[in-house]
Amino acid sequence: MTNFESNLKNFSNKFNSELPSYFPYPSGTEKQVSQAMYYSLSNGGKRLRPFLVCKIAELFGVDYQTSLPVAISLEMLHTYSLIHDDLPAMDNDDFRRGKPTCHKQFDEATAILAGDGLLTYAFEILANASNISAETKIKLISLLSQKAGAFNGMIAGQMLDLQTEKSPSLSNEEIIKHIEEMKTGCLIAYACQAGAILGNASKEEYDIITQYARNIGIAFQISDDILDVIGDSALMGKTLGKDALQDKLTFVSLYGLNEAKSIAQKLIDQAKTNISHFGTLTKDLCDLADFIISRNH
Repeated sequence: MTNFESNLKNFSNKFNSELPSYFPYPSGTEKQVSQAMYYSLSNGGKRLRPFLVCKIAELFGVDYQTSLPVAISLEMLHTYSLIHDDLPAMDNDDFRRGKPTCHKQFDEATAILAGDGLLTYAFEILANASNISAETKIKLISLLSQKAGAFNGMIAGQMLDLQTEKSPSLSNEEIIKHIEEMKTGCLIAYACQAGAILGNASKEEYDIITQYARNIGIAFQISDDILDVIGDSALMGKTLGKDALQDKLTFVSLYGLNEAKSIAQKLIDQAKTNISHFGTLTKDLCDLADFIISRNH
């Protein structure tokens, strides 16, 4: 385990220890949806997005307790997207992080409601966050709504991803980059931009962080596409090889493994150049960029 992986694991453990306090279960049988929400949210994960929120905010002197609710709300929204992605009507996956997906552990209706519950709860947590001004909360809520949304956000990316399975004529680099920027990239961008908003970054600083986020976001999805081909399903904790079976449009399907790896490496190199603007405080952010394409899960 590298120093960065150890740092990330320590952050993840600290972050995970905060989650139970956000789940006061109802006393009646309706608590099943809360249990399903917590089941999926607490089911492992690297916590890269929360890590990014807190580390970017830290560049501007914002402490962990202030950025924590922003990080937790983002991870709730991210988890909602995973629950819905795994449903039979979408990617139809039985496992997530080595455990049964939400609709397999509970049932399909509960999984849909659990996803809906996490989505709405994310905004409640943002709205109620302490130590954050009302003006900053409005900026964060507005930005998260856009990044998760149907016009140029995550939902739009998922729709386009589904359409490309049915329309091979859409297979080109411009389309796949657009899909990957929206599906994976939008929430990674939000993580970085939210940290900058918490830190009251200047426009120049915000733009630099946005470019860093864009580069690591696309590289992250390319890395996932590569791992779907050459990864270890035991380490990944999910079924692999599904992109090819479902004729998904990916950088691997367009360019092959070697060229996809080369593209991802160039993006990571550029991301590290972007973030170097902030000097020695960015070691964890540079290490995270390298981890994105060196990881095996």
